Amino acid sequence: MALILSFLSSCYRDTFANVVDLLDDMFERASSAPDEPHEMNFIKKHAAELAKDGVERPAARLFSNPPGDYGSMVNEVVGSGDWDKEESLGELWKGRNVFSYGKNEGGGKVGTARPKVLEKLLSTTERVVQEIDSVEYGLTDIQEYYANTGALKKAAENHQKSATGKKKTVSVSIVEAFGGTGEQAKVPIRDLRDTLRIEYRAKLLNPKWRDAMLKQGSAGGAYEISQRMTAMVGWAATDEVDNFVFDQAAERYALDDEVAEKLRMSNPEAFKNVVRRLLEANGRGMWKTTDEVLDKLRDLYSDADDMVEQVATTVRRAK
Repeated sequence: MALILSFLSSCYRDTFANVVDLLDDMFERASSAPDEPHEMNFIKKHAAELAKDGVERPAARLFSNPPGDYGSMVNEVVGSGDWDKEESLGELWKGRNVFSYGKNEGGGKVGTARPKVLEKLLSTTERVVQEIDSVEYGLTDIQEYYANTGALKKAAENHQKSATGKKKTVSVSIVEAFGGTGEQAKVPIRDLRDTLRIEYRAKLLNPKWRDAMLKQGSAGGAYEISQRMTAMVGWAATDEVDNFVFDQAAERYALDDEVAEKLRMSNPEAFKNVVRRLLEANGRGMWKTTDEVLDKLRDLYSDADDMVEQVATTVRRAK
């Protein structure tokens, strides 16, 4: 298995350039470590293979977005719904994160496109590891997790399938590094899907969490609920979301008349997005449900669309 540190957030890349240089130097030294067999040093092994093919900087391991640019754009595409096959999200991630960083780039360069190195790493990736260091933001709270961790997983699977012709699943481990301090501190390591199930049950599908969000009104709770519905589609596109999650999300937010009305009156756009994502999930084959539920959701979406347009028209007239 290759050791791959393929994604640096753009903020980390720009804020801690000195750390990036140190990490890059570590990988470069590891690639030429004497008296270490390839079986014990995969950085050295894959760097040697790339060097035989004439690839420059075969020890490059720190990848990020183009210099001066931010984001994988996967969340933007998922948010707009402007994507076709799930594989395209992995390809988008790969195209955006093909730039290598570190002191060994040389010549004063800040980020160099090295697609051959990244493709080699993706072709040997068996597991992606994502650390979470805070209880405030989890995998289901913000778009960046599926847009990077999920899309990296999809990019590796895409590349391996194209190379072998066979579908292969890349595992994802979530390291929860916020469980205390000292020698007795435990750092749970969970499978991605188990972590997603825990988070959905604790937050989005939890009536207590839902009701607390609804009390926050338009800019707070309704918006947060809407964003998590979009992220749910993003995770389903890059990994998998259990059918029961979509079932209960529909029950909690769209098919519950009282909750639906609160969302609709608080933030019509947010409610429209909630229903839209459920319909999208079914249309893309992520969620199986009954025709009766789908008919109800279509009616709700039509009503929400009319309400949003009415509000927009009123605002335009007021201006």
